[in-house]
Amino acid sequence: MNAEDSNQRWSVPSGVNWLAGVDEVGRGPLAGEVVTAAVILPAKHTITGLADSKKLTEKRRELLYIEITEQALSWAVGRCSVEEIDRLNILQATLLAMTRAVDELAVRPDFVAVDGNRLPQWSYPSEAVTRGDGRVEVISAASIIAKVTRDREMIAMDSRYPGYGFAEHKGYGSAAHLAALRKLGPTPIHRRSFAPVAALIDQD
Repeated sequence: MNAEDSNQRWSVPSGVNWLAGVDEVGRGPLAGEVVTAAVILPAKHTITGLADSKKLTEKRRELLYIEITEQALSWAVGRCSVEEIDRLNILQATLLAMTRAVDELAVRPDFVAVDGNRLPQWSYPSEAVTRGDGRVEVISAASIIAKVTRDREMIAMDSRYPGYGFAEHKGYGSAAHLAALRKLGPTPIHRRSFAPVAALIDQD
């Protein structure tokens, strides 16, 4: 089922004790893995300011990451590699990464709230919540975990593959990234199924 009204807060289904929130980061970039996170928070956590990770500063995300990982009843990260993205397509790779994240939780959730409008094919009672990263605290927490995790990894890739600017654009198709791609060619972490990368490979 889907939450239709994206302007209102989402209500936890009755009888749910262990609610997991799930979100992804990295569907759009030309490089790097797609990263998802699943989080279960205690009912009486003391974390304030949970919100869509994209609307928070880097410093605020880092501070909230610490609070979430310290207070969560369970949290886990799932991912799909560049090779899996190219083989499966980005949507299916994202759904698989979400499944991996929830499967890694130490506490089995009663219910899973997933940001967006699509659900993985799994056995968990669940709901896709449109704009859930701004409406459901556990999804906000998951978005922060996923965002901080992937950003850190792309910053590390900047040292491994200098000249592309991964620390700045995190693999997204910025003008600087596209210029570097044309000059240097794709790296092993570039998604060859994505049009700008595929076009360069075809030219070669």
